Amino acid sequence: MDDFGIYAVFGVNGPPQRLLSADGSCRVSVAVPPSVRQVVLFSSGPWGERICVNAELNDAERIPITIGKLTPYNKCLSWEQWEEETWTDSVTLKITLEGGNLVKADWPEPELILAVTEYTPKDTVAPLAARELNGKRKRGRMSEEDDDENKTAKRGEEENVCPNGSLEKTTPVRKARGQTKGAQKLFSSGGDAAKMKGTANGTGETLGTVGRTPPQSAAKLKSRQGKTPTQSTPLVSPSGRWGQTLCPIDAQTAILIGGQGARMQFCKDPMWKLCTEDMSWVAAETLAEGPTPEARIGHTATYDPESRRIFVFGGSKNKKWFNDVHILDTQSWKWTMVEAQGKVPPLAYHSCSMFRGELFVLGGVFPRPNPEPDGCSDSLYIFDPHLSIWYQPIVTGDTPSPRSGHSACVMQERKIFVFGGWDTPVCYNDMYMLDLGLMEFSAVKTTGKAPSPRSWHGSAVLSDTKFLIHGGYNGNNALSDTFIFDIDTSSWTEVTLPQLSIPRAGHSIITMETAGHLRFLDESEDAGADGSAVSRTLLVFGGGDNEGNFYSDLTTVAVEEVLAAI
Repeated sequence: MDDFGIYAVFGVNGPPQRLLSADGSCRVSVAVPPSVRQVVLFSSGPWGERICVNAELNDAERIPITIGKLTPYNKCLSWEQWEEETWTDSVTLKITLEGGNLVKADWPEPELILAVTEYTPKDTVAPLAARELNGKRKRGRMSEEDDDENKTAKRGEEENVCPNGSLEKTTPVRKARGQTKGAQKLFSSGGDAAKMKGTANGTGETLGTVGRTPPQSAAKLKSRQGKTPTQSTPLVSPSGRWGQTLCPIDAQTAILIGGQGARMQFCKDPMWKLCTEDMSWVAAETLAEGPTPEARIGHTATYDPESRRIFVFGGSKNKKWFNDVHILDTQSWKWTMVEAQGKVPPLAYHSCSMFRGELFVLGGVFPRPNPEPDGCSDSLYIFDPHLSIWYQPIVTGDTPSPRSGHSACVMQERKIFVFGGWDTPVCYNDMYMLDLGLMEFSAVKTTGKAPSPRSWHGSAVLSDTKFLIHGGYNGNNALSDTFIFDIDTSSWTEVTLPQLSIPRAGHSIITMETAGHLRFLDESEDAGADGSAVSRTLLVFGGGDNEGNFYSDLTTVAVEEVLAAI
């Protein structure tokens, strides 16, 4: 007997209520009672041929507050009012079952509207305030006499703000201590900004601070090749986003994980597989078994070619900070979550490098309790996958100052070059090198025209001696310039590439081998088995600009073209 069902618990005291059953409707909408501030959605029973259950928490205008997906390997979702700041008194939970007896995605059956039975315990107890539940004051209506008391707490909650935000939601972006609410609009045009002055490496450049973006209409928020979807129409390519990772796993395949798109919503299509043979995308969220990582931005995804596994670490989602390690085995296509020994703080916008099978995590933003704002780290943590343990190595030399949003490139399998980053109220354009043999940091004295101070830029290794820096955010605007660093001469060279002329920040850049037509091969190329030229290509995806755009197009540039521009 098939007793499959989808259940929801509304509020901390509510009993489970069945929303979907095996022989019932496949689409249900539920009006969440105004008194409810927590919703838990879960499945029970065998899934059979059912693929997934899409869940949306919508506001009064049917605009998603947050989205999620139940699968046979991820059977529970939860939402809390103090984590979803756009939660109103007219919230609707909409769930749609895919697979099983469904013939097509746009199931013609009308939507079933359900009413929630409110539950009142016999011994009524006043619900705990959000501050008592999770150590933070609950957002919402506050009396004027509470304003002064809440300014300190509010400052900490506003510390992390996402670029291009149309709604007042928070993510790990650095903001100046004590900054006022009406601050610089990030990736957005127009409007006055409350700015602070800060110098980066003696440049004397005035840097804007990162703050909230005033509400905008949905029409003003657009992404290249479409908006972040709120409907169930199957996508053929990823929605526009920033803060994601794009991780190559072999010569023809890369995996896209996470990100945040229009209206500051975490992407409903969080995982994609890219095939570089024809530059096609395949939605990959339901391809892998096991517990998938929770939606997030500012995480890292690092591939180990020896074990053929992707390691996803850290990141954040609204006020949640992560220090978990998820592993995707690309051979069995199965997710596992590591129960690691040792201590590592929750981090976002850190760098993560693979060296001899271990993960080297440097810097990043981490949460600190009020009244102190979130801080940046200058620590180096190493994760050993064989022992499932975190440890801090003994490091000598001139270590980088605390920062987040920086880049790190492993060169010649013995050095990590760290560039740029952000620590309120300053952006950096300095360079540090970690000698992986000596475990010694040193500041790199560079020549040539260096990139201006920036964070959230893209970086990619071009050859044994050269890597690229592109775009980023300087405290006021997204950038579009491109620079190449030569580790042999410690020199910077600015290059002009038409394909990389659009301002981007929070984007991904990787280099991959791609097959092309036969032609003269230089030292960086090899001939494929079929006689075609196997060349290296720079792939750029995602990011945001100054006009409120989130990109979903895939930009390609031949590495030989980049090197020829020097």
